[in-house]
Amino acid sequence: MPELRREPVSGRWIIIATERAARPTDYKINHQVIKSSFCPFCEGNEDKTPPETLAYRDNGSEANTGGWRVRVVPNKFPALQIEGEQNKRGDGIYDMMSGIGAHEVIIESPRHIQSLTALDNGNVEEVLLCYRDRLIDLKKDKRFVYGLLFKNVGFSAGASLEHSHSQLIMTPIVPQLVANEMESAETFYKHRERCIFCDMIQQEIDTNSRIIISADKFVAFAPFASRFPFETWILPKRHEAHFENLQNSEINELANVLKSTLTRLETALDFPAYNYIIHSAPFNINESDYFHWHIEIIPRLTNIAGFEWGTGFYINSTPPEQAAEILRNVNCDHE
Repeated sequence: MPELRREPVSGRWIIIATERAARPTDYKINHQVIKSSFCPFCEGNEDKTPPETLAYRDNGSEANTGGWRVRVVPNKFPALQIEGEQNKRGDGIYDMMSGIGAHEVIIESPRHIQSLTALDNGNVEEVLLCYRDRLIDLKKDKRFVYGLLFKNVGFSAGASLEHSHSQLIMTPIVPQLVANEMESAETFYKHRERCIFCDMIQQEIDTNSRIIISADKFVAFAPFASRFPFETWILPKRHEAHFENLQNSEINELANVLKSTLTRLETALDFPAYNYIIHSAPFNINESDYFHWHIEIIPRLTNIAGFEWGTGFYINSTPPEQAAEILRNVNCDHE
């Protein structure tokens, strides 16, 4: 019988359609290939992107030339622009402001690779360090209150170039989804004086049926009320609200856990399109006992249709316990 599950942070309800349970081979993955005869992100084409804002380089190489390992540039077609003021205003019942923010691209390798899993662990560490460094720098701009790091892989996940890259968008307001998560987590804390994410981590470890990886400092699991087949979350076991407070001592393990998780998904699901998003606390919250940063990985195996749009429910045909078991049993050669 199908089962309704409530996700405790957002409060949304999920339908686990057990009678429609699907294994990885049951999903028809449409490998729409993003092909171009020219890639502006490859080494040697630095003059085809806006000037870099940050790059980790070999000794002696000059900015906007070759010799880099990870490179950050402003998005050539930004969703928000960094110049100007907010200019908040109203028109009757409608509120608006200027589209102030920042939109950057993190190019993860000078080689034309399609997946983060093609990098060695040291390079993945540098990508994570780059995420942290850009958040630390851009949060100094008091116009910005939130920074969203995300990665789109594959055409159906919104990627327009196949060269492996991530994006960072800074916004002058807290996104509603984040505000809802913060409010729900704060309500839980007020009633129980505990972080809901810390409780979730402990319960998942104790239950062990949805755990994919449990390392010393990080855990990856299929959430109890997974919206999508093979949805996976990665959380630090140490309570911390802000991703940009990631410690150097944690970088190596997070790189290993992230790469291993993505490798398992790619192996089990035949290289699906996916998104991952880093959920972090807004900058105007210095410390938080109730929020806990985390990474959500969403394989794009199914489509959202009328029922989902009309109700806010999601239908997941693969129970997270089954998904976790499949991913746990994937052989990762690099581990």
